[in-house]
Amino acid sequence: MKSTRQEKDKPKRGLTILIVIFAFVLFVVIVMAVNARKPGRIVMGPLDTSVKGAAFININEILVEEMYENWLPNDIYWPTVLLDNMPNFQIGVLEVVRYNVRVLRDNLTRMRTTDKLDPYAEGAFTALSNDPYKWWFPSAESKWELAAENLAAFQKALLEGKSHFYPRADNLVELLNQYASLMGGVNTRLVNAPRDMDVVLTFDEETGKGPKGSKMVKINIPWYGIDDNFYYAQGVAYALYESFKAIRIDFMSVLKDKNSVRLVDKILEDLYRCHFEPLVVFNGDPGSIFANHSLNLSGIFNDARQKVYSLTVALMRG
Repeated sequence: MKSTRQEKDKPKRGLTILIVIFAFVLFVVIVMAVNARKPGRIVMGPLDTSVKGAAFININEILVEEMYENWLPNDIYWPTVLLDNMPNFQIGVLEVVRYNVRVLRDNLTRMRTTDKLDPYAEGAFTALSNDPYKWWFPSAESKWELAAENLAAFQKALLEGKSHFYPRADNLVELLNQYASLMGGVNTRLVNAPRDMDVVLTFDEETGKGPKGSKMVKINIPWYGIDDNFYYAQGVAYALYESFKAIRIDFMSVLKDKNSVRLVDKILEDLYRCHFEPLVVFNGDPGSIFANHSLNLSGIFNDARQKVYSLTVALMRG
């Protein structure tokens, strides 16, 4: 009698287990799908354009808030640990914000290099210097939140006249030089995506870097790293686009004086075009029926980088 009852209960237990497994898989899929979405374009609220720096600080504060509200690269015990596209995208955003805040601390908030550092800009820079993959003691999210608080405090002090922002041409040139350096590294990662690519490294006499003479190096990016580079580059392009929107507002007088407003608009157009979403990031050969999304993105991104160089030259002219 007892064995008969146990045999009847077996199908029920099996069905329960299947339901639990299905519910768990569905939960994982939903969590991953929700967190795989890229952030939308930032819409800034009403700003007092007479307060220079308000737009730049506001944009960076929003970018940092987006990071700490849903930071993925350090996830360990959550289904998002299986994602790799958005974590790489967020690392790209972080890189731009770090450049922005470093130039804010060292240049944009100081009239001279001997002036003391703004405490809020220094606090934001220090917080953003934390390891982005750290899960605890301290977590990356807690540091990003601290950085956002410092930027908010700087914004308040700026409106009250206690903190300063100097939108000079030389400060913008310094920021653009940092962007150009970052964009050069990103573009190299994209260009190096094709399989079995031979690259000639040459010695740069101006910087003194590189091997003496010419040296052929074979680069082979593994297939699972192609989309990592792609989404990292898109994260950089996204944050640069938002940063240039703020630059256009805060440095408008400088840009008009140098006849460079149109050039900034062209940079914004290129960075906007960097955001497209292939179903699968392919690494096709030139003769293949499959696209090479890395090189497609590189072409647009490099065009923006060349315009950044042109803007720098225009600003440095008397």
